[in-house]
Amino acid sequence: MDTTATPERPSVSVTAPRTLRIIKRTGDVVPFDGSKIAVAMSKAFIAVEGDNAATSSRVRDFVQAAAHSIEQAFLRRLPDGGTLHIEDIQDQVELALMRAGEQKVARAYVLYREEHARARAFAGDAIEKPHPTLNVTAPDGSTRPLDLGRIETLVFDACADLANVEPTRIVEDSLKNLYDGVSVEGVSQALMMTARSLVEKDPSYTYVTARLLQDNLRREALSFLGIADEATYRDMADFYKPAFRTYIARGIEFEQLDPRLAEFDLERLGEALDHSRDAQFTYLGLQTLYDRYFIHRDEVRYELPQAMFMRVAMGLALDEDDREARAIEFYELLSSFDYMASTPTLFNAGTLHSQLSSCYLTTVPDELDGIYSAIRDNALLSKWAGGLGNDWTPVRALGSWIKGTNGKSQGVVPFLKVVNDTAVAVNQGGKRKGAVCAYLETWHLDIEEFLELRKNTGDDRRRTHDMNTANWVPDLFMKRVFEDGEWTLLSPASCPDLHDLYGAAFETRYLQYESMTRTGELKLFKRVRAKDLWRRMLSMLFETGHPWITFKDPCNLRSPQQHAGVVHSSNLCTEITLNTSADEVAVCNLGSVNLAQHVTEGRFDAEKLKKTVRTAVRMLDNVIDINYYAVPQAERSNFKHRPVGLGIMGFQDALYGLDIAYASDAAVEFADRSMEQLSYHAIEASSDLAAERGRYASYDGSLWSQGLLPIDSIDRLKTERGDQYLEVDTSTTQDWGRLRDKIGAQGMRNSNVMAIAPTATISNICGVSQSIEPTYQNLFVKSNLSGEFTVVNAYMVNDLKARGLWDEVMINDLKYYDGSVAAIDRVPEDLKVKYATAFEVEPKWLVEAAARRQKWIDQAQSLNLYIQGVSGKKLDVTYRMAWFRGLKTTYYLRALGATAVEKSTVERGSLNAVSNAAPSAAPPAEPAPRPEEPRGIDDFLQGKSGGGSRAPSAGDIDELGCEACQ
Repeated sequence: MDTTATPERPSVSVTAPRTLRIIKRTGDVVPFDGSKIAVAMSKAFIAVEGDNAATSSRVRDFVQAAAHSIEQAFLRRLPDGGTLHIEDIQDQVELALMRAGEQKVARAYVLYREEHARARAFAGDAIEKPHPTLNVTAPDGSTRPLDLGRIETLVFDACADLANVEPTRIVEDSLKNLYDGVSVEGVSQALMMTARSLVEKDPSYTYVTARLLQDNLRREALSFLGIADEATYRDMADFYKPAFRTYIARGIEFEQLDPRLAEFDLERLGEALDHSRDAQFTYLGLQTLYDRYFIHRDEVRYELPQAMFMRVAMGLALDEDDREARAIEFYELLSSFDYMASTPTLFNAGTLHSQLSSCYLTTVPDELDGIYSAIRDNALLSKWAGGLGNDWTPVRALGSWIKGTNGKSQGVVPFLKVVNDTAVAVNQGGKRKGAVCAYLETWHLDIEEFLELRKNTGDDRRRTHDMNTANWVPDLFMKRVFEDGEWTLLSPASCPDLHDLYGAAFETRYLQYESMTRTGELKLFKRVRAKDLWRRMLSMLFETGHPWITFKDPCNLRSPQQHAGVVHSSNLCTEITLNTSADEVAVCNLGSVNLAQHVTEGRFDAEKLKKTVRTAVRMLDNVIDINYYAVPQAERSNFKHRPVGLGIMGFQDALYGLDIAYASDAAVEFADRSMEQLSYHAIEASSDLAAERGRYASYDGSLWSQGLLPIDSIDRLKTERGDQYLEVDTSTTQDWGRLRDKIGAQGMRNSNVMAIAPTATISNICGVSQSIEPTYQNLFVKSNLSGEFTVVNAYMVNDLKARGLWDEVMINDLKYYDGSVAAIDRVPEDLKVKYATAFEVEPKWLVEAAARRQKWIDQAQSLNLYIQGVSGKKLDVTYRMAWFRGLKTTYYLRALGATAVEKSTVERGSLNAVSNAAPSAAPPAEPAPRPEEPRGIDDFLQGKSGGGSRAPSAGDIDELGCEACQ
């Protein structure tokens, strides 16, 4: 063995000079005793080499010489005497063993230290490394020295397995912000603030910040549950299981969790919890969970992340035969971020109020009792965290005769003001704002006033500043726009059957009513030029962000449930297309596959997708049976049709993983093929569930029962609309014939299986891009109900690092150019294309990709459209193209004109704020002042800016109504 010991060296002294003193972990100060170094090193040798090491002269000589060397090193460091911490001495022992080539002994010594550190942490009564001057104030008012050892443990654990992070820097910078008497919470905040301020330097710091936040979560939950006062990340390998059992018991005791959860084998489920998955959260994701999802009592969160995922999994497995096995299967899917359930499911699964569904669609009847019953239903559904879509087309128009009073109707608008205020008054379980969208068909006589509901000018009694609105547009209107024809506005009181008609039947009947206006049989009507109304629709969409444009006929002609009713509207986020009537409130249960998790080493993993989808569809189907229904019409509809909506998120991340630019034919092809595979596996999973559990009640007569799948329904739309008005790619790659045969034999468990929701919140939880959205900006500050979060495109950073381009100059350039690389000269052209931001992607690529997905989806998709340098022509072309490509719906218009950008840097003291004042979406909380010159259609068509609304910045891009669903 090669050592530094020689016979000539003196033996270690029994006691060193009195001037050298040691701070113990308890905070006590004692004289230095060099013999203890030799004893500790001897024990390490014995642990490796056995008892023979105790009498080995080789070992004795080595430890004596090494101990003496360590002592002398300290005396040289502190010639006049001073104070050392016990950890400093142990660090030197490890170093001496490693330098001497005694790696096995050094490892034994490290394990010995960790074992004793864990024991001390478990006991909770020892300070590892007290700060010489700073004290911490505990919640009970007592003080103790700041534990530097624990801080270092937390920070180094938080940085483990992450590249390009500096734990020492975090510790040192955090200590600069502490003061004597700081609270325990203040210490945690200092660590997190230091880490989050570095996120713009490297995206890995978002994971560091999240892991530091978990120290707060653990302290809060574990102390409340009586498990421990605090714990490190490593401690959770032992603590999660007992904490989980206690959490279930306390939740049931507090009447917050379903007592049936106690009937599970909690030992088995506790063993399945994987504490390491706590490390995969971003700061935004974990803070969002903490603020809005974790179960709490008296504002104390006693639910930990993995416990939450298992609680949701258990709640969805309550009726399964092998509940534990299914719960573990569901937990694996959720906790790995391969799939995420919608927000209502995460909120309420496993609780006493298991309202798990995301969306509710209603039709409002044309009579006073029915109108106010519908508003009451809105309140009840909103209370339990559901997003609402209301069909208002049946309600008679302004000026229509009222038989009972012989008076004239005030039309739809005054009732919508009540709906708006109800949504404000009844939020979603105290967790999120209430959210509702009103739909009106384009032929309704009140449509022109409906278009102006979101304006900030005019009579405020006829404005709805907090509610979403959407046009429900028949194909005939779009044909009239293309043909520059006339369009007749009618009152549903005069033509009530139009509400339930679509396609050729609607066109035939509408022409009859138009004829009746010319013969005098219909008195209440208005004739307008179709193009003028279309321009006004686009003008209001640009100015106020509303009403959205959705298409009635493709929603109905491609619906699998045409035999069972009519699709009268979509939902809050325009992805759900289900039948509604006076007797049925449509319900949809949502969840999303994380496409980013299905790209591995530059390859799309189709087999993993199949496995994920099969489990996800089972989870969604279970929601229907477990769900709490606030109104009987919803329960009746859901059990009769059993619709679910499996969607996707992380589409942009998947493209990055495949090295594909969003604005490319390859991206359109990936949208097509990935959605085809998801559609294939989702439909097959539902069919297999039908074989296991039975077909849904209204299956007979559906398109499924006729052997017609979503791809086949395109022909029905083409036949009814006309070949000249539809252009859709219909290529396929899967064995759809085999699947048709299987459905013919087994049927379907669910009337509808797919819908792509916005995933505004659950994508944050998983740390991926929303839904099918392109990257909004590569560097910006996201603002939501949980605060402000610096977001940096990690894929871009890694590519720039690989080319030696990531530095302070690049960071400042990104801030200056609002997160865009397009104007940064030294960024290579291929990276500019790959990392083009949403407004740099031509809207045609968004529409083309959406059209390829739509052919596989039995419902719809929340499609935001981004248009830079907006003009009337661009809007006209984009929305005509959306209809021409067979899309069922569109969602928000993000229209970017002139921008006002506030530049900032960390050095100037603000949190990397990058704002953009232009994209059109939602009006401000306070009405904007009336513009000096009202903006007309001509100005709009020339692309001139005018009065109207402020749209959200990059920071609040996802804080719109879409969050209510997911």
